[in-house]
Amino acid sequence: MNVLWVFAHPEPRSLSGALRDDGLRTLRALGHDVRESDLYAMKWNPVVDAADFGAEAGDERLVVGATSARAHARGELSADIVKEQEKLDWADAVVVQFPLWWYGPPAILKGWFDRVFVKGFGYGVQAEDGRTLRYGEGRLAGKRAMVVLTAGAREPSMGPRGVNGALDDGLFPLHHGTLFYAGMSVLPPVAVYGADRVPEEEFTEARDRLRERLRTLETEEPIPFRTQNGGDYDDDLVLRPDRAPGATGLDAHLTRAR
Repeated sequence: MNVLWVFAHPEPRSLSGALRDDGLRTLRALGHDVRESDLYAMKWNPVVDAADFGAEAGDERLVVGATSARAHARGELSADIVKEQEKLDWADAVVVQFPLWWYGPPAILKGWFDRVFVKGFGYGVQAEDGRTLRYGEGRLAGKRAMVVLTAGAREPSMGPRGVNGALDDGLFPLHHGTLFYAGMSVLPPVAVYGADRVPEEEFTEARDRLRERLRTLETEEPIPFRTQNGGDYDDDLVLRPDRAPGATGLDAHLTRAR
């Protein structure tokens, strides 16, 4: 496979950096081709502004969606955005790695999605019959995605009854609202808890767990999200009454219970 590893941690000598380095070695040893976007090392600009859209920006009021779509269609996006889009087009699978900060990824990674997943590339894609292709369909359909993260909290506190809330719920905006929205098949995440105080034996366990997940990157069963256009939703994009009857909340958008 062609694998893109997107890394968003400011310290290469961190636990995250050690896991990334071992992960890249593992992928290459397995015969995969690998490219990397190390956002802090790249000094990635996370801020969307008119400069992203070249000649399309002008002096008029900036309407990001429409302007980005025209710039994308005309090949006028800034060079740094185009380079990342080319990596995504090349990739069969994407590993997104970050430390969990304030219940989400670092701003630099959010800004990578903001700038790279422009209209016409990450969203706003339509079929010939006019259907909007999202939530399981779209330009990035057929690709796999897996999140690798470190969290300072201990694992029990990020469980279903933990004070921090269930990790799967916290990752729903990224898993479902970004990666799956753009069409990608999303694999269960690899999480390392208590990351600020991991002893050697726990690092070894985390490293081996990540290695095993990378070995099964092609075959791991993805999270069973419901596709938008698969018949589960009505015209208002609400689950039909016979789908998960009585269920509400995030798990209702899975075809089977977690």
